[in-house]
Amino acid sequence: MSTDILSTSQWDAADYARVGGFVPALGQAALDLLDPQPGEHILDVGCGDGTLTLKIKQAGADVVGIDDSLSMIGAARAKGLDARLMDAADLKFAEAFDAVFSNATLHWVIAKERAARAIWFALKPGGRFAGEMGGEGNLARLREALDDVLVVRGFGPPTYAANWYPSVEEFVALYEDAGFAHDIDARLIERPTRLEHGVAAWVTTFRRGWLDRAGVPVEERAAIADEVADRVGTDIADYVRLRFIMRKPK
Repeated sequence: MSTDILSTSQWDAADYARVGGFVPALGQAALDLLDPQPGEHILDVGCGDGTLTLKIKQAGADVVGIDDSLSMIGAARAKGLDARLMDAADLKFAEAFDAVFSNATLHWVIAKERAARAIWFALKPGGRFAGEMGGEGNLARLREALDDVLVVRGFGPPTYAANWYPSVEEFVALYEDAGFAHDIDARLIERPTRLEHGVAAWVTTFRRGWLDRAGVPVEERAAIADEVADRVGTDIADYVRLRFIMRKPK
């Protein structure tokens, strides 16, 4: 993934697996949309620790996973996967894959135009791209609560975008501009999700980069995370997903 990403390169695979295990678990619907076939060559963009990548391999496909986190790549390789440290916006493939898959990654990639074009180039003519990411309105309540707590404590929230949570129209326009066919199927899905380890753990894991950029000392982060949890008042996260499938013209 790109250097424009909000510190995903610094994620710890073990911590992510403990707190964020629901992310690949809820990615099964996107994987079903991909429908990997035996013998296909498939690229997993943002493979993380390889949980879903392994399922693609078990379906009989030849799969390559890429991620910008060295810790995640190590965890994926420990599963016996071909996982490579690489930028989503700077893929090193040309017409190499029958399909590309991505789950819960593209919303971290601020260099979104470059990523879309790189994915287009990685696909063979007629190849498909399927996956899921955060969509318009994703985590609005949680993100607002975190910024409110930061302001109260004297920290200025970062002023430039941390994530790309597009509308369907914005997403489709960008990928059409990248060269994909005009029959892109993309839809927003509201998916309230219970955070098993609570909001505070979500803040310190998934918003670590945001806290870095806000200049929050490590010793204050647990208290801030607890305040966010109190302000939100529920362990249900207001996730909104954008699920999609498209095809490169032959």
